Amino acid sequence: MDLSRRQLLWTGGGLGAATLLTSCGGGDGEPSASPAPGDGGPRAGGTLRVGALGRAGAVTRDPHGTQTNESDYLVISLVHDTLTVPGRKRNTEPRLARSWESSDDLRTWRFGLAEGARFHDGRPVTAADVVFSLRRLRGTPSGASRLPGIRARNITADGLRTVVIVSDRPNAELPLLTRLTTFVVPEGTGDKAIATAPGTGPFRLDWFRGGNARLVRNDDWYGGTVHLDAIEVRIFTSPQAMAGALLSGQIDLASNAGAVAARTAGTREDVRVVRRPDDMAMPIVMRAADGPFADRRVREALRLAVDREAMVKQVLSGYGTVANDILGTGDPAYARDLPQRPRDLERAGKLLEEAEFDTSRTYRLSTTEDIAGLAESATLFATQVREAGVRVEVVKEESAAFWDRTWLKGDLYTTYWGTNDSVVFLAGRTMVSGSTTNEAGWRDAAFDTAYEKAVGTADAARRRQALHELQRIEHDRSGYLLWGMADGIDLATPAVHGLPELPGYGRVQLERAWLAR
Repeated sequence: MDLSRRQLLWTGGGLGAATLLTSCGGGDGEPSASPAPGDGGPRAGGTLRVGALGRAGAVTRDPHGTQTNESDYLVISLVHDTLTVPGRKRNTEPRLARSWESSDDLRTWRFGLAEGARFHDGRPVTAADVVFSLRRLRGTPSGASRLPGIRARNITADGLRTVVIVSDRPNAELPLLTRLTTFVVPEGTGDKAIATAPGTGPFRLDWFRGGNARLVRNDDWYGGTVHLDAIEVRIFTSPQAMAGALLSGQIDLASNAGAVAARTAGTREDVRVVRRPDDMAMPIVMRAADGPFADRRVREALRLAVDREAMVKQVLSGYGTVANDILGTGDPAYARDLPQRPRDLERAGKLLEEAEFDTSRTYRLSTTEDIAGLAESATLFATQVREAGVRVEVVKEESAAFWDRTWLKGDLYTTYWGTNDSVVFLAGRTMVSGSTTNEAGWRDAAFDTAYEKAVGTADAARRRQALHELQRIEHDRSGYLLWGMADGIDLATPAVHGLPELPGYGRVQLERAWLAR
């Protein structure tokens, strides 16, 4: 499984050629701290006890590796900084990289590093460290899709504080790539030492045991004041168990707890529900390359057979919104003018008949229980499409087996992507013909052309036009059925303040959190 589905960090906002962005401190991406009643502002000190989902058998310590556990990702994100992060006013904000600028042709980008940034062992962060880290990331099995269009040899240092990245093609979105797992470790860190490599983040690792960890404040963090003394991360195998621990006082924050837990705990006065819109997409993938769903009419019939309002109400307990089969719903450039696809069983039946679809067969829909609501969405989908004459058997697979055998290969399966704030990023990652993570095996020359125009131009009007065309094609004929968007949901006790409200990667930015006790 690719790490990015829990932390897609993109936006659709374009950057013009030779654009220079700078910021100080935490930038506009900092969460607003909510003072306690009668309190003048954030309080220093205390240990925040955080619950996060994961399985002990899937624990990984490699910041550039495959991380299927929320708990692992939370720990790594607090210890290691990325070059940029999601922001509130701008979708991409500076972090370890404090500035960036492009050449006129949008191929060469220069990133300036933050002054005063040091690793936890006291060593200053240099461009050589960043180059080493990005090249190591690029060398992972999914490196080509994590840094698309960028070859390892084209990541270089210019002096001590400037990193130069040259793309194979014009790319106005390249700074957004640096939000994606660009965790920085010291140059020369070997694979055996990577688990304990010092980071540059707001917290230092105190101890790690089987997915549980204790992190202590980094008093020398270049990014500004960190209020908490420590964060303790506890791993849970289910949202229900995590919510139960919150209600019993074992933890202070249940991270990404899901709609069911929110519905159960949200009625209590001693629990606060933090909602992050456009956090998680749970589309159904219909293989377009070959097999029973290769006919465009069949895919359209399934999209028309779904009752989206019912899916949001039942699967997400209302903690979400109806979607329109386009990934990237939080993008400012999202095409809201495209007509919402309705439920139309009559039209669905006619399309299936025209396509000579075999309704006597039972088709397998593979899913996992990796995130709350995923398997439930598959079950409800199967019930709904039965009304259009399509029989579907839902098969729950163990996580590792699913990602090894079904993902990218199955005819019909569920998937999920987080932080849906960029149409063009998700298009390039999941639908462009040459992508190594093209989940439906869908290839469309017109779509590829629209994508190239969208990422290859700095002109705002032309860019918007290309993005709109890209979304129209995706809506009409891709291999995705995106029925709704789930809110990201954290549960917290009243004492917890300053929690981030941004989706996806934004939720792990706990450096401004504080405790009113």
